[in-house]
Amino acid sequence: MKNYHTHTPRCHHAIGKEEDYILNAIKAGYTELGFSDHAPWHYDSGYHPTMRMEESQIDDYVSTLLALKEKYKDQISIKIGFEAEYFPEMLDGMKQVLKDYPIDYLILGHHYNESDEYGEYYGFPQKDLTTVKTYVHQVLRAMDTGLYSYVAHPDVIAYDQKDPRHLLEMEKICAKAKLLDMPLEYNLLGFKEGRDYPSIPFFALCKKHGNRIIIGTDAHEPTALSDVATYKQARFVLDQLGLEVTEDIHFLR
Repeated sequence: MKNYHTHTPRCHHAIGKEEDYILNAIKAGYTELGFSDHAPWHYDSGYHPTMRMEESQIDDYVSTLLALKEKYKDQISIKIGFEAEYFPEMLDGMKQVLKDYPIDYLILGHHYNESDEYGEYYGFPQKDLTTVKTYVHQVLRAMDTGLYSYVAHPDVIAYDQKDPRHLLEMEKICAKAKLLDMPLEYNLLGFKEGRDYPSIPFFALCKKHGNRIIIGTDAHEPTALSDVATYKQARFVLDQLGLEVTEDIHFLR
């Protein structure tokens, strides 16, 4: 098993030491573990985010994981990544971070419109069609950049699952993912907690387009990685839907 969606306490809503995540992953039989804490962005205003690491924490994030990567190299492969939105005005700063640090990959977790500093959160409450269209447009543009390895919780937006107009918009993500051969994530945190995502209507669209699906633990505590039962339940659902499950992603380096 492999997992590329793992957080650390730097995001302000995860707990546990990185080493404990690794030890739980090893115990559960994972062969590769990617850390993808919420990416730091540069805010010209000096804004201090409440759901992601600060720019000043990148050094510690990377150095901590590099040391653990070396320590456990004979037991598990460790990758270093970020879960990042698509904020066009800040993207040059992120590209510089990718040059300056040995970041292996980005996953697209698009939570906010334009910025978490002042933008709307897409997760709740239920969104109107205009907002769904905005979200989908931004996700498609992000996918076209070539920076992201896959789309995390692509159905995180609180779309109306019974409205065919909303489904037509969400289907565009599936079509683009198929065109680019980019995996779409089935999110275990949402699955376990009974959130609006992962949503059956969206993954029925994934089946229609023949999308590759990647299971993301979205671990915010070490024990999430030892919860093999939830993984197996999700895998059963995906198998019942006839979806192709993959663990293969592209890396930046």
